[in-house]
Amino acid sequence: MISLSLCMIVKNEEAVLERILKPISEIMDEILIADTGSSDRTKEIAEQYTSQVFDFAWCDDFSAARNFLVEKVRTDYWMWLDADDVLNEENLEKMKKLKAVLDGETDVVMMEYAIGFDTDGKTTFSYYRERILKTSGGFRWSGRVHEAVMPRGIVFYSDIEVQHRKCVQGDPDRNLRIYEKMLAEGEKLEPRHQLYYGRELYYHQRYPEAEAVLVEFLKNPSGWLENKIDACFVLGQCYRKMGEQKNALEAFLYSLTMDVPRAEICCEVGGIFLERELHRQAAYWYGQALAVPTDKKNGGFFIAECHGFVPYMQLCVCYDRMGCPEQAFFFHKKAREQKPEDPGVLYNQKYFREKYGLV
Repeated sequence: MISLSLCMIVKNEEAVLERILKPISEIMDEILIADTGSSDRTKEIAEQYTSQVFDFAWCDDFSAARNFLVEKVRTDYWMWLDADDVLNEENLEKMKKLKAVLDGETDVVMMEYAIGFDTDGKTTFSYYRERILKTSGGFRWSGRVHEAVMPRGIVFYSDIEVQHRKCVQGDPDRNLRIYEKMLAEGEKLEPRHQLYYGRELYYHQRYPEAEAVLVEFLKNPSGWLENKIDACFVLGQCYRKMGEQKNALEAFLYSLTMDVPRAEICCEVGGIFLERELHRQAAYWYGQALAVPTDKKNGGFFIAECHGFVPYMQLCVCYDRMGCPEQAFFFHKKAREQKPEDPGVLYNQKYFREKYGLV
């Protein structure tokens, strides 16, 4: 069996730290924690599970903090988690089995990272991340913020899901502040960080600035495909926020020049046509959202509802407004199968019962 270390950076995580350390400590051979300046009981809690708790002076550089720990790893492989991550019982069992069967040939293990959830706790937003890496491979983090390790060699995609479950809202301005500090220091952003800088500007409602950054990113031929498609998605959202629906449509459709449609893009295009009351065109695009291949392993952001519930609900609306109640009811039932207690589903159920006698 391979040996495995956990690497984690923390700051003021007393509310969540034991939630992850207690179960994961049963699997790890070594736990390394870097504290970047806690003023609560974080270090005290961490020391209950490992003697390797280190102080790291925060320098607005997540990669520096993470690599500080990677340099200390003495096991065959290392795994990273954040303090507010969760592995439920099912995924902990999968972790134990993975560790037992993982051979020394694998360089990187990818795991699904779930960061959005509905009211029932089901994952709505996720993407695959590099999660376990071979120590002898010399893997290191890069990027002061939105840091990542570039997978290479033999890469294994596991079915393990790590859930990011925040209890306390962090500093919403931190990432943008770091990017603006980098730019002020004359640092040129790599293509991936251009995208994330544009995203941060969008999150902060600085839409014209986000537009400029994302347009510049899309002109760069060296950007990764999934980042390019995501840039089209965010750029389209920017234009919609600015009331520029024609430009929004063009941004979404530009993604089709790069690869087959993504369901998330199809839903946005369908939404634009639905707002224009062009129901036939809207229905076409929502239908495409259901038809496109579902591939979580391409590395892009995956919004689960765009692959089922959202197009079902909107197709119900489209066909009802086109005077096709039986087709509308068909899609209502499809949506109901996925979320029977959703307020929109319950409203539609009453509507079809009272207007058409359909149950």
